[in-house]
Amino acid sequence: MRSWKVWLILIILVAVTPDLMAQCAMCRGTVESTVSNGRSVVASELNFGILYLLMVPYLIVASIGYLWYRNSKREHERRLEITGRVKRALSQM
Repeated sequence: MRSWKVWLILIILVAVTPDLMAQCAMCRGTVESTVSNGRSVVASELNFGILYLLMVPYLIVASIGYLWYRNSKREHERRLEITGRVKRALSQM
């Protein structure tokens, strides 16, 4: 229970860290040429796009994992309920 909270905090910290601006060589060349021409907005938009593309797969996997966990928890509760009914029925015989 506690480990998922730690992972969530780490993911949030990595996602909002302003120093996390990664670029490939081609993107860096494009940004340098546009900044030298006086358009610095392109650099920040490109970094935002890179971070967006980085986070989307992790959010999808986290959502699927949460839904899987929630459904398995419900299934476990159903099994416990059925087991309780069977035990009560057998005890009344």
